[in-house]
Amino acid sequence: MTERYIEFKKELLKTKLSDARINSQHTKNKLTAEERINLLADKDTFVELNAFTTHRSNNFDLPNKRIYRDGIITGCCRIKGKLVFVAFQDFTAIGGSMGEMQAQKLCNVLEKALETGAPFIQINDSGGARIQEGIMALEGYNKIFKLNTLASGVIPQISAILGPCAGGASYSPAITDFVFMVKDISKMFITGPNVIKQVTGEDVTLEELGGAMTHNQISGNAHFYYETERECFNSIRELIYLLPSNNTELAPGPDNYRDIAARPAPELNNIVPDDPKKTFDMKTIIKAVVDDNYFYEVHSLYAPNAIVGFARLNKRTVGIVANQPKFSAGSIDINSSDKIARFVRFCDCFNIPIINFVDVPGYLPGVSQEYGGIIRHGAKVLFAYAEATIPKIAVIVRKAFGGAYIALASPSLGYDRVICWPNAEIAVMGAEAAVEIIYAKELNSSEERDKFKKQKVEEYKKLFSNPLNAAALNIVDMIIEPQYTRIELINAIEMLITKKQFRPYKKHGNIPL
Repeated sequence: MTERYIEFKKELLKTKLSDARINSQHTKNKLTAEERINLLADKDTFVELNAFTTHRSNNFDLPNKRIYRDGIITGCCRIKGKLVFVAFQDFTAIGGSMGEMQAQKLCNVLEKALETGAPFIQINDSGGARIQEGIMALEGYNKIFKLNTLASGVIPQISAILGPCAGGASYSPAITDFVFMVKDISKMFITGPNVIKQVTGEDVTLEELGGAMTHNQISGNAHFYYETERECFNSIRELIYLLPSNNTELAPGPDNYRDIAARPAPELNNIVPDDPKKTFDMKTIIKAVVDDNYFYEVHSLYAPNAIVGFARLNKRTVGIVANQPKFSAGSIDINSSDKIARFVRFCDCFNIPIINFVDVPGYLPGVSQEYGGIIRHGAKVLFAYAEATIPKIAVIVRKAFGGAYIALASPSLGYDRVICWPNAEIAVMGAEAAVEIIYAKELNSSEERDKFKKQKVEEYKKLFSNPLNAAALNIVDMIIEPQYTRIELINAIEMLITKKQFRPYKKHGNIPL
């Protein structure tokens, strides 16, 4: 038995990287799979599974010697004490290419994550499908896609693109919940620059086509952009800490209701300008309200007119959705609709309460928006909020007009609490635009047009936009001084955290994709 074990130990040593393989990875400014494990996992907690797995491609122009692990390291570890299952593709072994056995290894740990109710993290760094294995490589992808889909909404799934991720390989990250990318080393695309040149005649570089900034800022396929791998892994650890492990758990919360003192924030009283045409930074409000002024923003470079992310409120994880007046006056457009809807649906899957900070003039008008399908995309926001059964709270900090008010703050859509600041306006549209329509004839014939318009604008605000009117109709629950926002949000979250809603039976809704 001892001799056989020694033989196994010798074989296990062959899984260790040679200096040449380590250097080949480092010359690409990338870390090895082992180095990445050390950055992600709590110290001495990683347990490797299926280390002796080898490819079945010896007859297809691959080395006849055994290549252990088959281009991927899989197992489980702890991240800030929480159990997580992981899969790290190893580009130094057969280019990290996807073959039958590599797919089987990845599926094994994803199945274990599902069975134990633990998050799953995959690190993509691969040359793509292993051509030498033919159709079996594609079958491997098929099994992964199916498991990703079955796991969606059951456990959090996170992908980090830390090398090439091309063709069919890019669809697995797209199915997962969050995608991380790093400057210069991350590349993700369906077809490369050479194929695009041949088919369409377009010239594009690899970085322009599938780089980290491209997918974070333009396509929206990625959620996070970092300068280094170390920053990327630190952020993944932070995200895991904020999330529940699966859909049966409540969002992480305090041991006691008053774990953190509910403090006033007097600085909030002077953040919103009196002039409705002036902008301000909504993130200032968010950070003043949440624990430790810490806001973990998601999709920060994409559709900046909307803000989404996670924070803690009295130690409980909450999802934040907000309009950003600094961009497009905070209006909702095609891209921000997709951004908001996807984030809300994730929070609903994992029992994370949602808080909206609202300052929205409406959906963005324009021919390009109409042609691009703003009706369909905007309906995703309505669908996501109406479908969600988690606690939903809206804080109207300045204005909420038209269909955007319905999406972000209407109790009829299912908001559990609507809180207004004193100067908030709630109406079909802004007072000036409404007066231009209602009194078009009078304004055209009036000799004192400006004076008449000003008078009617004030009347409209008093009759329709005043939050007292909405409160009288039970549309607004509370009108508070801004400085007490944190206190009331903590009260609301802890009151609603065990909320349950029962819906008609159905397999699933048909969101307007």
